[in-house]
Amino acid sequence: MEEERILSILVDNTSGALSRISGLFSRRGYSIDSLTVGKTENPAFSRMTVAVHGDEQVLEQIEKQVAKLEDVRQVKMLKHGRRVCRELILVTVSAAPKERPAVVAIADIFRAKIVDVGVDTMMIELTGNQNKLNAFIKLLNGYEIKEMVRTGVTGLSRGAEDMFDELD
Repeated sequence: MEEERILSILVDNTSGALSRISGLFSRRGYSIDSLTVGKTENPAFSRMTVAVHGDEQVLEQIEKQVAKLEDVRQVKMLKHGRRVCRELILVTVSAAPKERPAVVAIADIFRAKIVDVGVDTMMIELTGNQNKLNAFIKLLNGYEIKEMVRTGVTGLSRGAEDMFDELD
């Protein structure tokens, strides 16, 4: 049975680290559903959040193989119920002036922000979990989506758990 797993990977902030880690996935034929990377509070490290899916055996193999890579300092599975995960979406929709109040109403329901307004378009920014973003897109179904981009999932464990504590 396939399941999703979200991995938080602490890596050295060095040139080529992302390429080496993502290369492992492509060499092994694993698909990455989402990937985000950014510096941490310690500039020597970056944190990668990788969402993958597969059966239990494949997911365990991915975790073990990633942990063996030289740039990787720590791999942690972000467990459901013990994590906070978010994603950002920007959507540009066609909206004539008379349609704008309805688009604004949809945005307000989701606590989204209107970040740009053109002659016949509106750009909306929304942050939340994947279900929230998917529901938002579904409600925009009656409007032409001109462009859309999603950042991918990023997340941390709830509470005081810190990956750096485990490095010592």
